Amino acid sequence: MTATATATATATATANGTATTTATSAADRTTDGTADRIADLARRQAQAVVPGTPRRAGALGARERIERLLDEGSFTETGGFVRARSTGDGARRPYGDGVVTGYGTVDGRPVCVFAQDSTVFGGSMGEAFGEKTVALMDLALKTGCPVVGLNDSGGARIQEGVSSLALYAELVRRNVRASGVIPQISVVLGPCAGGAAYSPAITDFTMMVDGVSHMFVTGPDVIEAVTGERTTAEELGGARASNSVNGNAHFLAADEEDALDTVRDLLSYLPANNLGRPPEYAPAPAADGARLDTLVPDRTGQAYDMRDLLHTVVDDGELLQVQELFAPNIICALARVEGATVGLVANQPMHAAGVLDIDASEKAARFVRFCDAFGIPLLTFADVPGYLSGVHQEQAGIIRRGAKLLYAYAEATVPKITVVVRKAYGGGYAVMGSKHLGADLNLAWPTARIAVMGAEGAVGVLHRRELAAADDPEALRARLVAAYEATHGTPYPAAERGYVDAVIAPRDTRAHLCRALRALRGKRAPMPERRHGNIPL
Repeated sequence: MTATATATATATATANGTATTTATSAADRTTDGTADRIADLARRQAQAVVPGTPRRAGALGARERIERLLDEGSFTETGGFVRARSTGDGARRPYGDGVVTGYGTVDGRPVCVFAQDSTVFGGSMGEAFGEKTVALMDLALKTGCPVVGLNDSGGARIQEGVSSLALYAELVRRNVRASGVIPQISVVLGPCAGGAAYSPAITDFTMMVDGVSHMFVTGPDVIEAVTGERTTAEELGGARASNSVNGNAHFLAADEEDALDTVRDLLSYLPANNLGRPPEYAPAPAADGARLDTLVPDRTGQAYDMRDLLHTVVDDGELLQVQELFAPNIICALARVEGATVGLVANQPMHAAGVLDIDASEKAARFVRFCDAFGIPLLTFADVPGYLSGVHQEQAGIIRRGAKLLYAYAEATVPKITVVVRKAYGGGYAVMGSKHLGADLNLAWPTARIAVMGAEGAVGVLHRRELAAADDPEALRARLVAAYEATHGTPYPAAERGYVDAVIAPRDTRAHLCRALRALRGKRAPMPERRHGNIPL
């Protein structure tokens, strides 16, 4: 290639994608020698990494995001020269087509990653864009490694018509095939609208950046035009709304770097695929368990923070909470015990007394199923007054939606250990990892109260007539409540029937959990052959 052609190609590439066709024609000229071909390759590579338009203030570029996520120098790009087939008058055909795909490592472990580039066609999904992403998903499935998607897209590429819609469906099909086989993590770093929102919804975990990320099917302008409702992108599908109101996201990050750091942290808890084990680390010390002996207040209705218990029994007191802002009446978290990953599910008395409602049931059910899919043992800590009653909950489907958690626990075959801390009433007792749903080991603190309902409610039902006829109903109620508590307000009736394997001192909880996890490490629990179960969706 001549020096003139070289200068033309270089200048055009530097000017961004507006004149890509000119650069391409210069680069496509016939070359003869090996040196010319190598120089041509270098020019094309330089052209492929030029942003299409300026980035948003404070936003990293697609490649910068990948480099920030992966181990230094580990990224290998795939499909760097892929571009659209459209050849209409003035059509732009930048290399990469608006998405960067490839593989690398996180803490030395293989990971596939794609990053949508909002500077090229707004990061919109076109045919070549979609085919690159689908090919990466296929590679992740074949090699059995996690896939991380960095989403920053304006939606479908309108000018490519049905091709972009077809590739959305192809991507979702890959998400479904990969579900339960390899971990899938979505990071929303800008807009994620329309059909683009469904892929993150199917993946295992979604992260969003406060004040930056938005995820919705229909944007505010269209909603106002169609329904007359006025709203904002932040109210409709902003990072906080998605984390705290509708539960579409699992993690809220302060900025892009925080989001990518959280991905690295999350991956450290997960296996590469469903056939492997999560990475194991040297056992780390835990807090002094003696503090647990005074954790539960003497008054049944008084709240305490369940996280104090969880921090005490896990390595280094470290928890990675999942959906921390959504349904805070139940805690779902990843942690380690003796260096090995465990999943924690615990009622939180600090919020609505730890009651199970629709949101809490669905949040915990999804988490339990994820842990079961990837061989992560489940530790359940129960302090639950039951399912939330009320007209709204009943009409919104708490029977069907609450049954999801029952289904998830009953279906799970990983090691399951339950600690009844205080209340375990009614359906709440059954669903929170009870022996009857297949828990392998059930422990209870002396403070545990396992019964059909609490003492006040039971006395009101069982002795309604006596109380109505009594001269001093309050004094009689107090005596009856005390008698009920003495008979039913302890863990011992359940222990006598074998529903509780041991009543333990709170300070010994971690020691019992460690021994149980060691004993259950080789657990086998085959399920009957079937196509799949029919969870009450």
